[in-house]
Amino acid sequence: MRSMTGGCACGKVRFEASVEPTEAYLCHCRMCQKATGSISIAFVNAQLDEIRWDGEPDWYDSSPIATRPFCATCGASLGFLFRQDADKMDLTVAAFDDPSPFKPKHHFGAESMHRGWINTEGLPEYRTEEYQKLVDKWVTATGEFPG
Repeated sequence: MRSMTGGCACGKVRFEASVEPTEAYLCHCRMCQKATGSISIAFVNAQLDEIRWDGEPDWYDSSPIATRPFCATCGASLGFLFRQDADKMDLTVAAFDDPSPFKPKHHFGAESMHRGWINTEGLPEYRTEEYQKLVDKWVTATGEFPG
C-alpha cells in the first residue's frame, strides 16, 4: 500500500488515500459510461477509513445502489461508492496527482465493453504541443502553454 494524493481539476476537492497501484481496473459498465461520459473509467479500490478528504466532494446518487463523489465546480468525477454496507470505495485513477504507478489488473462490466477502444496500438499519436491552434489559445489566454 502506498499513500497517494489527488483531487479535482480546479483544486476545490483534494484527497489522500492509501492504495495499491497494481490493483487498478477498468470499468466498462453502462452506469459508469453514462456517469463519466467515457467509454470506460479507471478505478482503484481504497478502504473508506484510509481516505482523507480536504474539501468535501459533492455526491451524486447515480443509482439505487451507488453514489459518486465529484466536484460541482469543475465537474471532475472522483469515484464510486456502494450506498450500503461499504467499507471500501473506488477512486478514479485520473484524479490522482501522479496516475503513472497504476497498472490495470482486469476489466469489469465487460458486457458493455467497446472493444475497438481497448487496443489502440498503431493509431497515429499527436502531442498537445504539436497542435499550434491549441498552443496559441493557451498563450493568448494565459501568456504561456502549460507544460
